[in-house]
Amino acid sequence: MINVQTDITLDQLVFLSVESLIEAYHTCPNQNIQARIIRILAELGDDLALDLLVDVVGVEVANHCQGNVRRVAARGLEQMVISTTDPEKRKKAIDKLSWALLNAEDWALRYAAAVSLGGIATKEINTILVQAMTQESDRVVKERIRMILNV
Repeated sequence: MINVQTDITLDQLVFLSVESLIEAYHTCPNQNIQARIIRILAELGDDLALDLLVDVVGVEVANHCQGNVRRVAARGLEQMVISTTDPEKRKKAIDKLSWALLNAEDWALRYAAAVSLGGIATKEINTILVQAMTQESDRVVKERIRMILNV
């Protein structure tokens, strides 16, 4: 087991395996380090981390740092959906991004979800984006959805 606070520095995180990063996320009480782990996992795009990123997008936010982590996770899901061959994982990620776009209170999370869904770009997603555009109250998010749909 890795003790992130004493055994490893932030700079060393990038050299850990995806499995070790996931373990470190769960055992680390430091939200700044957790945020960095999510960023690394999102950048790697390995679908081994898809379940963690899905969970992070859905977490209840207690502070700004957690909100930022949720947005990073939402953006990371786009690459994971594009690269995975597992239809279950793909559906799970798209469902969570759709939930975030249609239900999240955080406008920036809705924005991140819209951008990620736009990058995945399927017929099903266009239907979700059209629905989101009709109910979206934030001008910035609504404009991003409009740009994605080219309307």
